[in-house]
Order: sequence, then C-alpha cells, then structure tokens
Amino acid sequence: MFKLAPSILAADFARLGDEVAAIEKAGADMVHIDVMDGIFVPNISMGIPVVASLRKVSGMVFDVHLMIRKPSKYIQAFADAGADSITVHIESEGDTSEAIDLIRKAGKKVGLCINPDTPVSALNGFIEKVDMILLMGVQPGFGGQHYMPHVSDKIRELRAICDQVHPECDIEVDGGITLENVEDILSAGANVIVAGSSVFRGDAAAHVKAYKEIFANHG
Repeated sequence: MFKLAPSILAADFARLGDEVAAIEKAGADMVHIDVMDGIFVPNISMGIPVVASLRKVSGMVFDVHLMIRKPSKYIQAFADAGADSITVHIESEGDTSEAIDLIRKAGKKVGLCINPDTPVSALNGFIEKVDMILLMGVQPGFGGQHYMPHVSDKIRELRAICDQVHPECDIEVDGGITLENVEDILSAGANVIVAGSSVFRGDAAAHVKAYKEIFANHG
C-alpha cells in the first residue's frame, strides 16, 4: 500500500493547524514532521511543543523524523508529545540499537534513516528490527532541493533486501519528490512518499489528491 506523508516543513507555520486539517481532509495518510537541531543538519525547524500542539487538533499519524545529533536523549519526549512513528538517523551520535529499543519501549513505530551518501550496507543488522527505512533523496536540512537520481538505485537495492529479510518493512523516501518524478520512485520500490514543497506550494488539498490518484493508478 502506497502512503503519502506531506512534510509540514513546507507548510505555512502561521496556519499550521489549518494546513494539517486540509491535507487530512484531502486524504493524506500521515504528517511528516522534520525536527532539526542546527547541529546534525545546518538548519533549525520545530520541536516538541509543535508536535504537542498539533496533537491537540489532529488525529493523523505523526511521522516524526529526528534530524538531531543525539536522538536518544529526546525520544521519550517526542513520544509523550504525540509522535506515532519516530525515525532516527544511522549517522547520528550514539548507539543505533539503543535508539531503536527506546522507540520500541515508548510504544511507537521505529524508523531508521540514511543520508544520500550512506550506503545501504550500513543498514545491515538493523532492517529486521525496524518498521520503516527512510532514504533521503537530498542532503537533509532544507526543503525545495532536487531529487538525487542515484537514490533510486538505493531504493531498488533496499527493496530487494527487504523482500528477503523483512517484507513488511516500509521504504520511505524524502526529498525532491514531485508529481512528475514520484512514479519512478514508486517503481523503484518505495511505498511511503514524503512531499513538502510539491504539496504545500499552492493548493495543498489538490496536490494531495493528485498524488493519491497516481498511487491508485500505479501498477
């Protein structure tokens, strides 16, 4: 099943609750929430208070992506704030297995992310332990970048591995995805699509519906 997770990094923060309500009504499957600390990536975005505030007004699945240096320190706080799924980077500081265990103990779905230049082999030994692998299609930190074509080869490589060791594992891709290139990304083996600028620039509801139509028609 294909799922759409619009990234609120590209939303209008002055109207964030309304923006989330609009994509929910249009049929988005979850909300992707990018958390950046200005250290692990060269940008600062949003944190625990934003997640907690949105949780009060939305019943959507919150897909929280921690682009922070020491994710284990904050996992429980994001879980308490209302995250449904928490994704950490294999490149972050600390023990990846510990972070996975902390997310599990918090009762949340576990995601593990790798950057565009990190090989799929870095995930060896972890794929069976998580619910989702997130492949970055751009260097993390800023929205609006162009998708890196070589990431499609990584999607195909990862899909082949998952089919062997963990067929239920979702493959999520984030960065540079548009209505024009999403079909190729689905064909490579991704089933969860994060889209920011291509959803929230303009009519977000119409863009969500356009993505969902592509998903429905994808063979």
